[in-house]
Amino acid sequence: MATPARLTPLLEQFDWACGRLGNRMAGPVVDSGNGTDVEAPPMTDEEYLWEPVPDCWSVRPRTAGPGPRATALAGTGDWGRDTAAFPHPSPPPFTTIAWRLSHLTELLALRADHSAGSHSLTRNDFRVEGHAAGALAAFGTAAAAWRTALLGADDTALDTVGYSTYPHGSDPEDPFIDIVWWVNQELLHHGAEIALLRDLYRGQNI
Repeated sequence: MATPARLTPLLEQFDWACGRLGNRMAGPVVDSGNGTDVEAPPMTDEEYLWEPVPDCWSVRPRTAGPGPRATALAGTGDWGRDTAAFPHPSPPPFTTIAWRLSHLTELLALRADHSAGSHSLTRNDFRVEGHAAGALAAFGTAAAAWRTALLGADDTALDTVGYSTYPHGSDPEDPFIDIVWWVNQELLHHGAEIALLRDLYRGQNI
């Protein structure tokens, strides 16, 4: 099936953002934006879990329980991601690379399922990774699943309201093309946050 013309630029943006973020986290180099390679050492577990300010939200072993102002650990597996019932704490807790990457990976994995899969996965089904290597691999798998879902969407699907049934956004009320745009914005937004946190972590050791 040919990719709809209006999906092509969004798909290219997604691919570029995924590649750049993946390289920024895993190294050994990342494109600076002007074609010059900049050294990017692989992210360590210490950096992945680094809490730059007090009372961060992060991912934690289930045996440790939720962190400050969190009331539960989301996801499945031996680790969970800090969360709380609505309304969330105000001001929002500062979140670690681990929290942000877990959130982004969950978003991609669940939206892929709710667009081109079983339409049934929940946050309780998402495995939270407690180590950097596992988190990077999970991000790659989720990104690939979302890309596959996009490649299966024709023009009719792009215009279909509720094509994605992801329950934690406006997906059931919006045309799929709007959701595709929004996912790209989430990737760019959280990718920039993760890159900045890497810079701050490196900066404290200079």
